[in-house]
Amino acid sequence: MSTPDIILAGCGKMGGALLAGWLEQRFADQIVVVEPDEVAAQEFQGKPGVHITSALENVTDRVRPDAVIFAVKPQIMSAVVPAYKRYTGHGAPVFLSIAAGTPIALLENMLGRGAAVVRAMPNTPAAVGRGIASLIANQHVDPAQMALCQTICEAVGEVVWLGDESIMDAVTAVSGSGPAYVFYLVEALAAAGQREGLPEDMAMRLARATVSGAGELLNRSPEAADTLRRNVTSPGGTTAAALDVLMADDGLAALMRRAVAAAANRSRALGS
Repeated sequence: MSTPDIILAGCGKMGGALLAGWLEQRFADQIVVVEPDEVAAQEFQGKPGVHITSALENVTDRVRPDAVIFAVKPQIMSAVVPAYKRYTGHGAPVFLSIAAGTPIALLENMLGRGAAVVRAMPNTPAAVGRGIASLIANQHVDPAQMALCQTICEAVGEVVWLGDESIMDAVTAVSGSGPAYVFYLVEALAAAGQREGLPEDMAMRLARATVSGAGELLNRSPEAADTLRRNVTSPGGTTAAALDVLMADDGLAALMRRAVAAAANRSRALGS
């Protein structure tokens, strides 16, 4: 089966992560990147099969994409998406949006009746092939287009299909924003180590290797996270002392509930 042709609108952090993953997998025959910020797309200049332009008007009608992917900030979707209505119609591509808080109904309004729209929430580990994306399609997306969207996202990680768009805000709060929580955990763990006397560079090296290593152990192990936690917790030991703090009523679980709720509420606000 031939690989698809793609138009990628936006090449920021998330769009760039997806593009890096596709190039690593040699996924697409032709990727047209529409990105007005030269710096954002600079690292992909000259890559085989990648054509970068600053505006959609520079893309000729000879380009007939199988998929158009919107990877721009939610705040500018209304300024970007309507120009792509030119592709809606017979033999039209599937429109795949990864913009947080942008509901399918809004995309349909901007792209016209009959537009095949898939809303997705990927995350930045896609850049190393370890992302996860949650997808939901409107009624105009046919099975072949669903399969294409799955393949596009599976090229850079795992895929989950949703049955209800209303839970996309929770998905965004957990997996879309989640990598930032993990990165901040590394920062906080390193800072705590410094307070206990570790040199700054050593504290960061220990924290970074510990979190990334624990994540890889979780990825490879068939055991659940709580089992892995118990496996390294000796009664009365150092880990248990730390977990007494983290698992207190006002500890990490309560803080994470507040953080995820804040992210989900913000996602809902962006879509209103």
